[in-house]
Amino acid sequence: MGTIRDLRESSRVGLLVAITAASVGVIYGYDMSNIAGALLFITNEFDLSTRQQELVTTAVVIGEIAGAIGGGWLANAIGRKKSMVLVAAAYAAFALLSALSVSVPMLLVARLLLGLTIGVSVVVVPVFVAESAPAKVRGSLLVAYQVATVVGIIIGYLGAYFLAETQSWRWMLGLAAVPAVVTMVLLLRMPDTARWYMLKGRVAEARRTLLQVEPSADVDAELAEIKRALTDESGGVIREMLRRPYLRATIFVVGLGFFIQITGINAIVYYSPRLFEAMGFEGNFSLLVLPALVQVAALIAVFVSLVMVDRVGRRPILLGGIGMMVAANILLIGVFVVGSDFGGALTALGFFGVLLFTVGFTFGFGALVWVYAGESFPSRLRSMGSSAMLTSDLVANAIVAAFFLTMLNSLGGAGTFAVFGILALLSMVFVYRFAPETKGRQLEDIRHFWENNGTWPNDSDDVLAGDRA
Repeated sequence: MGTIRDLRESSRVGLLVAITAASVGVIYGYDMSNIAGALLFITNEFDLSTRQQELVTTAVVIGEIAGAIGGGWLANAIGRKKSMVLVAAAYAAFALLSALSVSVPMLLVARLLLGLTIGVSVVVVPVFVAESAPAKVRGSLLVAYQVATVVGIIIGYLGAYFLAETQSWRWMLGLAAVPAVVTMVLLLRMPDTARWYMLKGRVAEARRTLLQVEPSADVDAELAEIKRALTDESGGVIREMLRRPYLRATIFVVGLGFFIQITGINAIVYYSPRLFEAMGFEGNFSLLVLPALVQVAALIAVFVSLVMVDRVGRRPILLGGIGMMVAANILLIGVFVVGSDFGGALTALGFFGVLLFTVGFTFGFGALVWVYAGESFPSRLRSMGSSAMLTSDLVANAIVAAFFLTMLNSLGGAGTFAVFGILALLSMVFVYRFAPETKGRQLEDIRHFWENNGTWPNDSDDVLAGDRA
């Protein structure tokens, strides 16, 4: 229970960082799942085809891609905190616009704008948390964002279930404005990060922030290290990310971001009701509450990951989670091959396969995406590196959202999960080859891994333990 004790010993500001990041995660999660429930009733009201359902779902992801591309620049230009305040305000406005939509084009525009704000948030939040949290609990606080995201997904499904009887899809979409407003209130009480203040030459504010977040730290030494790192990093940001030593880091974060989504998790989140229908489930309870129960199991998995991430390390958790996803895909292929007529034990096995897939994802990929997004690059490249990673993640997300229902109809369940299984195996090979072990490392030290061609310099014990990428 060392992680819990470390969290208790952290400063009030450090814990406030976690709470704030968590509230943003709730927004993100709620948006992912509430469209799954709302789509059941939007389809009836606007008489949507399968392709139009995919388009309504994908619109928000296309917006997220644009937001992620610009998120790194925005975070550097106006600061991490101001970017998040802007996100919360815009999200509340566009959630209400979605709820008030009177036509498919209006709904698509509203969801596109909603996605734009989410795209900025998924870039800025991990940077904000990574730069604000003490090193000994940084991994846990980054994983806490995924905890909150899963909580948001559960709330979205349950909210859809309780509103399903009246088919109130407008309330399902509009209620997302509530956590956005709460987030704005929390953010207004917080400072920006010391590293951003140093990036802008505001040394006094950087010192004050460090003392708030980690009172026992050697503030002068940390400020000197941040300043030295910023001085060492010269040249154009994009150009520097595409040449040694950070080319390897760029390949890692872009590849990891892509594999996280292309392996299919958001097909489960966005289209669970449709998937469960294909397995023979019927009724609002089965189509909306069962996906929520899957996410409850996923939430437990994220808590386990949160406790372990700063103790056993990043790589074992990530590889273990992917292994569970591979096993789940094999099970689901078998279920769909055997089950021409679903029912009884076969349907239960299908449900268990979806549950195992989701638990494996949230334990590994889901928890660690925010850790690596916040840790992989040094200060000046961090927001742009996070932007590159999350943009890659969202491109894959858009592909899955745009074609999953078509794949399910044309390839069947077995063919669809065979594709996801192959992609999961490829992702395991990629992670084993490239992922660094950053447990317990100071942010400004992580650059040495890339500078030393993917190994930790003068650290043979770590290399033998599997820290070699």
